[in-house]
Amino acid sequence: MLLEGHLVESGEPARLVIAGSTVQQVEQVENGPDVWIAPGLIDIQVNGYGGHDVNVEGVTPADIIELTHALWRKGVTAFCPTIITQSEAYIGHCLRTIVAARDSDPLIAHAIPAIHVEGPYISAEDGPRGAHLLEHIRPPSIAEYQRWQAVAGGRVGIITLAPEHAGSNEYIRTVAADGILVSIGHTAATGEQIRTAVEAGARLSTHLGNGAHARIARHPNYIWDQLAEDRLSASFICDGHHLPPSVMKTMLRAKGCERSVLISDSVAIAGLAAGIYETPVGGKVELLPNGRLNLYGTPYLAGSSSSLPECIAQVVRHTDATLAQAVMMASTQPAKLLGLERGTTQKGASADLTLFTYDETTGSIVIQATVVRGEMVYQRPS
Repeated sequence: MLLEGHLVESGEPARLVIAGSTVQQVEQVENGPDVWIAPGLIDIQVNGYGGHDVNVEGVTPADIIELTHALWRKGVTAFCPTIITQSEAYIGHCLRTIVAARDSDPLIAHAIPAIHVEGPYISAEDGPRGAHLLEHIRPPSIAEYQRWQAVAGGRVGIITLAPEHAGSNEYIRTVAADGILVSIGHTAATGEQIRTAVEAGARLSTHLGNGAHARIARHPNYIWDQLAEDRLSASFICDGHHLPPSVMKTMLRAKGCERSVLISDSVAIAGLAAGIYETPVGGKVELLPNGRLNLYGTPYLAGSSSSLPECIAQVVRHTDATLAQAVMMASTQPAKLLGLERGTTQKGASADLTLFTYDETTGSIVIQATVVRGEMVYQRPS
């Protein structure tokens, strides 16, 4: 396979020679087509998209496969299906379903390198708890984690928790020793609790700035403490709704591109037409024409309805980040956090690539093609 365009990483026109599952050669050309070639986008927090829900009761392997295909059409070459707070039996069913989907097809397995369990070890307080069900919030349990991994074949790769729970530091040390990416999120922790969690092995903040009280102390508070902690990377929902542009700009400046990860945190309604929907988490919600998803009849967010390319476009539009830096935060940085040999277009790299056009006037990104492990899984109709 030959791909021509401009490399996002350098801006140079190039021809990529793909053989098997890797980039065999990167050749310089004088002129390339008006398309960007980027490392494949990686979304480490996806609850659903295009009507497909990771957390719906009775979710099937076919649902996960269809979700994967829907994300390929948005340029996402890999993602972490995200299971939220529920009973252990419910979480176990979701884990088994995702594993069955992976086992059905090597390309699906490649596209789902890890599973993200967001909760149930989060804050029970209104605000930090978000839309997670209060009845299922509980303290961290190493025994439960081991049961998760038993049914998931060891594929749980990210766990989001609130470190203020008793026993959190022992839990973090144990799962981090297994190679799990421990992330602080949906928390009302003190600065000391955040510091000791980091020392125990936490390496990420989940959607920093969200999953928080509507009103907090000016300072200190758990947002400042995580933002200032250089040992923590942070994921951000840069959809234009979860973080106002000024907050988005400031947080990215503080963390720096090298410690920032863009996520969609999309729910099943993402990618659907504006309207009113019933959801298993949150009940009745309204998707507005501007893309904001609210709990019906309220101004409160009910999740993200944006795709990862839309978040990249928002970052370029509203912050200091260049297009190359925004793409890096949605490809190279998540690959590093997950320990994947991906996130680059260099010779010898895994051929996971996203091709897109970018309109500087409108600030919009249009996916032209998606390549997963050397196979063209999506190509925009001409």
